[in-house]
Amino acid sequence: MKFTITRDNLQQGLASVAASIPTRTTLPVLSNILIEADGAGVRMSGTDLDIAVSLQVAADVEEEGALTVPAKKLQELARELPENPVRISTKADRFELACGRASFKLNGMPRDEFPTFPAVDFHDAWKLSGQVLSTLIHQTSFAVSTEESRPILNGVLWQLGDREMRMVATNGHRLAVMKQAVNFPGAGRVDLIIPPKALAQVERLFAGGEEIEVGRSENHLGFRQGGTRIFTRLIEGPYPNYEQVIPKDNDKHADADKAGLIQALRRMSVVASEQTHRVRLSFNPGLLRFSVESPDLGEAREELEIDYQGEPLDIGFNAAYLLEVLRYIPTAEVHLTFKAPERAATLEPVRPEGESGPDYLCLVMPLRLLE
Repeated sequence: MKFTITRDNLQQGLASVAASIPTRTTLPVLSNILIEADGAGVRMSGTDLDIAVSLQVAADVEEEGALTVPAKKLQELARELPENPVRISTKADRFELACGRASFKLNGMPRDEFPTFPAVDFHDAWKLSGQVLSTLIHQTSFAVSTEESRPILNGVLWQLGDREMRMVATNGHRLAVMKQAVNFPGAGRVDLIIPPKALAQVERLFAGGEEIEVGRSENHLGFRQGGTRIFTRLIEGPYPNYEQVIPKDNDKHADADKAGLIQALRRMSVVASEQTHRVRLSFNPGLLRFSVESPDLGEAREELEIDYQGEPLDIGFNAAYLLEVLRYIPTAEVHLTFKAPERAATLEPVRPEGESGPDYLCLVMPLRLLE
């Protein structure tokens, strides 16, 4: 293998693939990046066996070939190179790099030892905007569970239909769901449960407005755009019926300034219990009162003007969960609904008149208040 590549293209390719390389592994070749040179340019690939990323970058290829190279060391080296063309060649399992007056040799491993990527069929692929998909991922995947006791909640549910797609994530205490109109005639209903780590790669590499192709095999999903491909193993099993927990009869409504809510909750959090982060919210016509009583630290009080409709209500929340959800509300004002102190509350964006956007709803379960 022999090719010349710009320093920027080398750095870009390595940075795009590096996130799929495991930090610890019992299989040494997984710590390597596969570099393949052919007439189309240079392809860089990495995998942890669950997620794989492959990226094509431009290069002047003199001799085709392939070799796997230690990913961490090559990326560190590429960051320190001067702004000169980088000349790369291989001899047997030795990777040789020259740039300016510097030269390096790294011990590699043969391509045959690198895992093959899953065979995903893109023939009948779904096609959608990378920007739309990235928005769905960003607005929902934060709510995914990190506990190993319920593995199915460690994934994000992606529901695809003829006219609508949804993305849903929950950890049992908070939930985020976003809906987006689509046009997939005859596609039918498909439910996919995807590891959030894979979706993070999709959001990072496909955030632009270009069209993405999404293909599926029996237990793998593939994302393709130009020379970039991402493959992931799907999480198997039925996802809980999340629609059952979304309240339909909340009769108390409040509109509030998102920034004001966030600032007040952050101040309350300083005094709240480090175990429960419990904050009492007292809703009254025109006014929201925040209060915290922590035996170890003391007390805190604050008030915020809001537009509230309904009977007075005292309800407790984990301030950390509320703050996290509020950070993802994409508008300056937020709409909240309630039913009772032990029932789930919902949060939705309040869009300015004339502005449209995908349907977005977050849910937070309350905490029992201590009298």
